[in-house]
Amino acid sequence: MIWAMKQNTALKILKTGRNVYLTGAPGSGKTHILNEYINYLRNHGISVGVTASTGIAATHIGGVTIHSWSGMGVKDFLSDDDISYIVHKKYLQKRFDKTRVLVIDEVSMLSPKILDNVDRVCRAAKGNQNPFGGMQVVLSGDFFQLPPITQGGSSVQFVNTSRAWKEMDIRVCYLDEQFRHEDNTLEAILNEMRGGFVSQKTRDVLASQCEKNFANGIAPTRLYAHNIDVDILNERELAKLPGEAQEFEMQIKGKDILVKSLKKSILAPEFLKLKKDAVVMFVKNNFDAGYVNGTLGIIDGFDNDGAPIVRLFSDKKITVLPVQWAVEEDGKILARAEQLPLRLAWAIITIHKSQGMSMDAAEIDLSKAFVPGQGYVALSRLRTLAGLVLLGMNEMAFAVHPEVATLDRSLLLNSEKWEQEIAQFDNDKLRIMHKDFILKFGGTTDEKEIAKNKNKEKENSKDRVSTHEKTKEFVNLGLSLAEIASGREMTIGTIISHLEKLKELGVEMNFEKFKPNESDLRKIKEAFAATGDTKLSPVHRLLCGEYSYDDIRLARLFL
Repeated sequence: MIWAMKQNTALKILKTGRNVYLTGAPGSGKTHILNEYINYLRNHGISVGVTASTGIAATHIGGVTIHSWSGMGVKDFLSDDDISYIVHKKYLQKRFDKTRVLVIDEVSMLSPKILDNVDRVCRAAKGNQNPFGGMQVVLSGDFFQLPPITQGGSSVQFVNTSRAWKEMDIRVCYLDEQFRHEDNTLEAILNEMRGGFVSQKTRDVLASQCEKNFANGIAPTRLYAHNIDVDILNERELAKLPGEAQEFEMQIKGKDILVKSLKKSILAPEFLKLKKDAVVMFVKNNFDAGYVNGTLGIIDGFDNDGAPIVRLFSDKKITVLPVQWAVEEDGKILARAEQLPLRLAWAIITIHKSQGMSMDAAEIDLSKAFVPGQGYVALSRLRTLAGLVLLGMNEMAFAVHPEVATLDRSLLLNSEKWEQEIAQFDNDKLRIMHKDFILKFGGTTDEKEIAKNKNKEKENSKDRVSTHEKTKEFVNLGLSLAEIASGREMTIGTIISHLEKLKELGVEMNFEKFKPNESDLRKIKEAFAATGDTKLSPVHRLLCGEYSYDDIRLARLFL
């Protein structure tokens, strides 16, 4: 008999310092285990790099993308010169030097060559030819989720075929506890799909979910297989609302090829049309402003400057200003896009971009499912079958990739092997193994130090909403705005907002190093004087887009 692993067993294995692949069905607690282990490491004074394959997944564990963390950026191949260039960047060098454990969530969405490139960077940066430069590597994912996107119709290659994976001596921890799904029927359906055979009974149950309405008037989230379906539905719903739409055009700057790549990587549309009562979703994190990627709301109206006011479901209202996305290299912005961090959200997302979400209700169209795994991913977003409205389905909706079913059986067997292995050690022996790992990686086992680190983590969590003091430390190092933004993995606009906060608090600092040239500053000051206000939007309009919102915000610092 093959069985899967409990969470506490997985934690015991993680704490031995072995490289681990943490897997299991959606809702089995992978993210919970990652967060618990990350806290354990930090409490014991071990620095951990917290990353994920996508930005959305990274927010779930409080990290950044592996592309950003490793310095790879948008590249999917690194030459030896590229790697040398990366590891000689001071802020990256510091990061690699201190990191002892690397976490990569949703790793199943990475291509083999990406993982191999990260491995090469880590070996070079650490000066250590062991896998990932000798760090403990904790991978997490589920191969039943959608596979990596391939280019030019090439066949799918999964991350476990990479050289790095094969050399890591991985312990598989296959979790079996279910925390997302609240009814046995949905769990049984998903298990059938994972097993590669969907019974007629399951097909009948799913068919019964078609043409269903919610008696309490809940408007379910709508998921589609193609982007075009999302766009068409949103445009149709917007047209039903009275009045003229306000249009907001993305401001872009940089090399064409980089701008094109940047626009594809963000969810904000190039041309955004909004009306009062339109349903919208935020597509970027801004904890200070009170929203995150995925926050839903309604357009409550527009302020005097034309900026949209979004009412959240908590009834909180947020006036939304443009933000910046950028491609940077060596502290220089090579391409940037500036737009409101919003998109229409009657149909908020495609199935591919819904991975990692957990929904109370969803309206799903699987009639156009076109790759194995789409049906599984869509259905696994739900907590209960009662929350499902199925608009249609085809045979592909039931399919999973044939290689994944075979791989899954291998992962289960590997997990069973390591569960039996760890069971041979009593608690005293495990405590010794866990202590040895902590000390080997430069951590502490002193109870007073651990308690101090726990308190420090609590204090840090209080400060995470307001981060201007951390920016102040970077300013005092004499870095440029671009270098600070790159080092803090934030936009330049966010850094400028921190400078404004520091000035408002009366902090004694030398802001002169960030002062625009006199000609630009004079023009922007005159525009502020002409509008009779300190708001950004009217100045931006008056200057006909000659200056970005970041340029104007920076100049405002010197009014």
